[in-house]
Amino acid sequence: MNGATNPTAGSGEAAALDYQAGFGNHCASEALRGALPQHNSPQRCPYGLYAEQLSGSAFTAPRASNRHTWLYRIRPAATHRPFRRLDQAALSSDFSAVATPPDQLRWDPLPIPALPTEFIEGLVTFGGNGDPAAQSGCAIHLYAANRSMTRRAFYDADGELLIVPQQGRLLLVTELGRLLVEPLELAVIPRGLRFRVELPDGAARGYVCENFGAGFRLPDLGPIGSNGLACERDFRTPLAWYEDLDAHHELVAKFMGRLWCADMDHSPFDVVAWRGNLAPYKYDLRRFNTIGSISYDHPDPSIFLVLQAVTDTPGSDAIDFVIFPPRWLAMQHTFRPPWFHRNVASEFMGLIRGAYDAKAEGFMPGGASLHNCMSAHGPDAATFESASREDTSTPQHLADTMAFMFETRCVIRPTRYALQSPLLQSDYLECWQALKKHFDPRQP
Repeated sequence: MNGATNPTAGSGEAAALDYQAGFGNHCASEALRGALPQHNSPQRCPYGLYAEQLSGSAFTAPRASNRHTWLYRIRPAATHRPFRRLDQAALSSDFSAVATPPDQLRWDPLPIPALPTEFIEGLVTFGGNGDPAAQSGCAIHLYAANRSMTRRAFYDADGELLIVPQQGRLLLVTELGRLLVEPLELAVIPRGLRFRVELPDGAARGYVCENFGAGFRLPDLGPIGSNGLACERDFRTPLAWYEDLDAHHELVAKFMGRLWCADMDHSPFDVVAWRGNLAPYKYDLRRFNTIGSISYDHPDPSIFLVLQAVTDTPGSDAIDFVIFPPRWLAMQHTFRPPWFHRNVASEFMGLIRGAYDAKAEGFMPGGASLHNCMSAHGPDAATFESASREDTSTPQHLADTMAFMFETRCVIRPTRYALQSPLLQSDYLECWQALKKHFDPRQP
């Protein structure tokens, strides 16, 4: 597939970008006709380009899980100066600095910064688990920014990035092309891929899950059958686009939990053509085909699973990305909001739009909550009293809402910032204290 030729123009708002469709496909794109050679590493590449391979899995990984892409670029990625350490006060991969309490935790949204702040500068780590050195676990960040990155690029050697905008669009300019991502969409940037973030709307806020382990994939559908949940056709991968710009740029890397910076004398976004299956992509959450009960009781929330990062233990994922989209509730004689529960898994939840049906108050768009392993949680008192008396003989439409959850098999350990932040709601536990005692042994 040929990409639109746009070799030197600025990326601008890119409102009419074209994409390739499909999840995990082997794609091919060229911004100049004939830039893709016939085989991977010819003696001389077309247009005087350099061939370079980006590998996101072991060379000997099975074909179904092998991820790599060949890039044909103006200069190799190795052409930069030595790295130096950067200050990273709010960004961390060390989750042992403070003790992890078993309390249920909830935070107000990050405010949009008063001073000019780029995407990297606006990232704040709220928690995580594992270790990027062991390629296991995850980190959960929130971001708030108000300035586009200019002549600056970022890559994450520690993991791939799942980005969930809550306010403001992001124009993600990557080595393989451009993605315009808006709230109610997600984007995934592969480990090691360089990108910059432009802000078409002037300010932006959202969530990032940094996945240290196996890459995200679509879950198997099992008894659901061939159709349902997120469909492969709805994922979008960019077309080739490049900058031929000889000017100073700064390359920022996240490596072994720390930020590093190197100078370059040209734009790193100089890939004229590429082919492979390791590429950034985006997905519109509004296209998710929600499955639910049409008789009684709730199915487990795994029916809302969009993406998963698997482990060596079948059925036990490192990370599940789950959404709670607009949907109809039709089950009768059933308490329709999520039930009270305690899980071996740990849940970090965010709200993109509207209200969450289990919490009438306090959970705001842009905010977050953390319910760790075996921490009891469920609907607040007001929601319980209302839902216990609803007429369940007719369907109920939950509209204009979108919540999501990063769920992990390991405890999510909050950072010092998260536990000491003024955004932490000290009265969160009060939402359950008003639950009344209804027990009466004389009334079955």
